[in-house]
Amino acid sequence: MGKRDDLIAQYADDLKNKCGMSPDMDLLTKVTIGCGPAIYYADASTVAGSQASELETVKENFLMKKLGLADGPQLMEGINKVIEVYGKSERNKYRAVVYYMLTKHFGKESVYG
Repeated sequence: MGKRDDLIAQYADDLKNKCGMSPDMDLLTKVTIGCGPAIYYADASTVAGSQASELETVKENFLMKKLGLADGPQLMEGINKVIEVYGKSERNKYRAVVYYMLTKHFGKESVYG
């Protein structure tokens, strides 16, 4: 198994044990690949859930650009809900896991179809 496979297994474990979700492995793999090389860098691979600027970046670069959602208060509400499910106290919120949950939350799985 390669490094990416190890990371995907780790993300699946987080979804199961920290978020109480049964991951769709095909979608999780596609979302992880979509994150590009960021998953290999400690700082870029996680989302700082308490930093407003970081959440704004997730909203603009992922929700609006990648998923094609229109700007509005529902986007931040979705991000906050995902951060809450992951656990505010959870230090490492992996970007791929957050993106996966946002994709599911907004029903945009077709983007990765």
